[in-house]
Amino acid sequence: MSDSQPISNPESFQKDIFERLLNGETIFPNDTQIDRLREEAFAVKVLLNQMNNSLNPDEITKLLSQILDKEIQDVAVFTPLYINYGKHINIGKNVFINFDCTFLALGGITIEDDVLIGPKVNLITENHPLNPKERKGLIAKPILIKKNAWIGANATILPGLTIGENAVVAAGAVVSKDVPDNMIVGGIPAKIIKEITNDSI
Repeated sequence: MSDSQPISNPESFQKDIFERLLNGETIFPNDTQIDRLREEAFAVKVLLNQMNNSLNPDEITKLLSQILDKEIQDVAVFTPLYINYGKHINIGKNVFINFDCTFLALGGITIEDDVLIGPKVNLITENHPLNPKERKGLIAKPILIKKNAWIGANATILPGLTIGENAVVAAGAVVSKDVPDNMIVGGIPAKIIKEITNDSI
């Protein structure tokens, strides 16, 4: 590989950059559609500013639906909430999102029904190549949070991970591996602490 900046596959330029990110393609700064990432992020920021300054729960729900480009139901959000791209986010019913969360969502975020998300939680679907010559490239992988999971305060979920059904991520954890159903994980990096059973306290 030469010392020059890597070039994205020219054939891929015909495909939408957001579709390519969902498909796992590395996007480099010289991509012909790279400006769309900034344009979409600033368009979302306009709506976020309105949502984060609103004191009306119905207005917050309406604005979040606009950001996600899909109708949401029974979703409670304590603003502020920070999102760079909403169209790759899917949120189920009866979800609670606490204050000051950040969703970097180009890789896709799915939050299933009855999920609890604590304050200052980071859902990060985006990353960069380890190779220094490709470091400014952008890679995205999806995050899936299954039904009835609970993400504790200030936890970070890294790209490409699944948080299992009924699982609990302890406050402050950094999750770098999938979390099985019915497990509690904690620490940096997060490790399994115990299984949740009917006898769990």
